[in-house]
Amino acid sequence: MSTRLDRLRAALAERELDALIVGDLVRPGDSGPDAGANVRWLTGFDGTSSLILAATDRALFVTDFRYTERAERVVPGEFERVLAEKGLIDTLAPRLSGRVGFDEAATSVRSHRKLAESAPDDAELVPVSGVVEALRRTKDEAEQKAMAAAAKLADDLLAWLIEQGFAGRSELEIAVALEGRMREHGAEPSFPTIVASGENSALPHHSPSERIVAPGDLLTIDWGVVLDGYCSDGTRTFSVGAPSEDQREIYELVLRAQEAGLGAVRAGVSGREVDAVSRRIIEAGGHGEHFGHGLGHGVGLEIHEAPRLSTRSEDELIPGDVVTVEPGVYVPGRFGVRIEDIVIVTDDGYRNLSSLGKELIEVE
Repeated sequence: MSTRLDRLRAALAERELDALIVGDLVRPGDSGPDAGANVRWLTGFDGTSSLILAATDRALFVTDFRYTERAERVVPGEFERVLAEKGLIDTLAPRLSGRVGFDEAATSVRSHRKLAESAPDDAELVPVSGVVEALRRTKDEAEQKAMAAAAKLADDLLAWLIEQGFAGRSELEIAVALEGRMREHGAEPSFPTIVASGENSALPHHSPSERIVAPGDLLTIDWGVVLDGYCSDGTRTFSVGAPSEDQREIYELVLRAQEAGLGAVRAGVSGREVDAVSRRIIEAGGHGEHFGHGLGHGVGLEIHEAPRLSTRSEDELIPGDVVTVEPGVYVPGRFGVRIEDIVIVTDDGYRNLSSLGKELIEVE
């Protein structure tokens, strides 16, 4: 954690900032896991109420009465722990001085007004964006190990689910069973599980319904777990019974695109280039209009992080990025196929954290 604070201080110096406010300035005191990810990365604290003032010569951690004992246990000694007797902003603002950065994407108008009104006259609030997120992109050895464990657990859970069979069960029943199994193993879903069968599999972000899975369906499951704070993400598509010729044809098309996209992943390549490798294959197969989302995204403490693999991406892959590769073809009103792995970017390629096979499995 001290190394992370040092890296942040170096980033502040590059931006000519004296300090940076880290934390949720949209709903301070009632933050969800994503909004608190930067605080957790710097301190290990995962509560719902915290703000950090990271300065060149000091580091303050502010929380309220509910979390004082937890903060004493997990927040490193480099941080001075401050109890907020009023609100977090009311406590932090009088301690500001110099050029103080705040993340404009994580700050409400109301919070900014309160900061400006309560800060000393010598404090200048400077809007910045993604300072901590840029540091979080590169996953260190411990983070990679945590994400590998999350991916392994997720794959083991799906393998268990396959053994239970799908036909005759509702999409919702399957999703509930999988998420319940996650919790039995000490994990939580990293996002609401997608279980999409038949014509619903043509909806990339379908919410599980009461539709009963039947022979002849393609069934797509997009699932992930949060384990020790870090997320996994994966997708597999199955055939319930024997697939039709066109179902198999599109599955093989998506699989070729996915494997080619994986083969393009390495440090120094842009997210746009990797996306293009997979997209060209799907377009050549006559389904370009049926692949409307980006190829992938970064994963870490949040399920969606930098970098992006898409037609509009301006990111260049760097060693330590953890990204998904997930092309799909969605034929409206009929069926869809998506296949997704999660990989760690290396200098000369990638390390795949997904262990499940990708051949089209026929499940009863």
